[in-house]
Amino acid sequence: MAFLATLFALEMSPTQLQLYRNCTGRRKPPTSVARYAYLICGRRAGKSFILALVATFLACFFDYRPYLAPGERGTVMIVASDRRQARTILRYIRALLKQVPLLARMIVRETAEGFDLDNRVTIEISTASMKSVRGYTVVAALLDEAAFFTTDEGSASPDAEIVKAIKPAMSTIPNAMLLVASSPYAKRGILYEAHRDHFGKDGDPTLVWQADTRTMNPSVPQSEIDEAYAADPATASAEFGALFRNDIESYISLDAVLACVSDGIYERPAERGITYSAFLDPSGGSGQDSYTLTIGPRLLAAIMPTARTARTCRKRQGPSNSAIHEA
Repeated sequence: MAFLATLFALEMSPTQLQLYRNCTGRRKPPTSVARYAYLICGRRAGKSFILALVATFLACFFDYRPYLAPGERGTVMIVASDRRQARTILRYIRALLKQVPLLARMIVRETAEGFDLDNRVTIEISTASMKSVRGYTVVAALLDEAAFFTTDEGSASPDAEIVKAIKPAMSTIPNAMLLVASSPYAKRGILYEAHRDHFGKDGDPTLVWQADTRTMNPSVPQSEIDEAYAADPATASAEFGALFRNDIESYISLDAVLACVSDGIYERPAERGITYSAFLDPSGGSGQDSYTLTIGPRLLAAIMPTARTARTCRKRQGPSNSAIHEA
């Protein structure tokens, strides 16, 4: 499989190399195993089975004992929104372990939450909580359907904080891996940010692979996908096309907001002679927004002249016309 060859920097056939370029936006083949990887694929693309394969391989075929303290165990952590979802991957892992006699002999103990292996590695499922993933030595962390983790910074466990809690637990294991797999959803959260910041960049240590359902799994009937697009194009483009959705932004799209923002500027000094107003937007508790306070000058009368000027200055660096219209 081209994705696994990419993930572990294996030699690829010409067909696999072309698929790698199509799905990563990169030109140069990988030269080292990815430490951080994001698999963005449509539904029924086989993401859960891929996570199970990677988990089994990393748990069984590497010796982490030189990096573990006496009595310490390395953990392959399966993280999902809830335990029921994580157990889907655990069932795949159970089958992979028990159907291969060599691997089956490595099982020391099996529980409802995972396996203890005789090489001091534990495969364990966990919920998407920054508290539950702390306190481990992580040799691999596999996050399933991360686009549907909570993204609101005010929540108990936003997705970014979960990743921040996992990364230090990987720091003492040289070949530890973080693999995030999900169908895409809204343009927010760790999955979207990884795509925005790392997709298509040769040499970037963070790998982002994006592929539609049939690219990953040609056995899914095209007729079913066509029916889904006919019924609801926006949903189907995410569910099967692996594209982030534009129709579920809150009031103003993220692209429009970013077009109006100067990078790295969080506040500006007040100026004499200008009247300022405070704008308060409480969070509605939906998990999609934050409690926000903004203080700015009252310049509403200048918006339309500015918009007219912007239309005649297309080459000037600054907010796009579409951003001004939406604002």
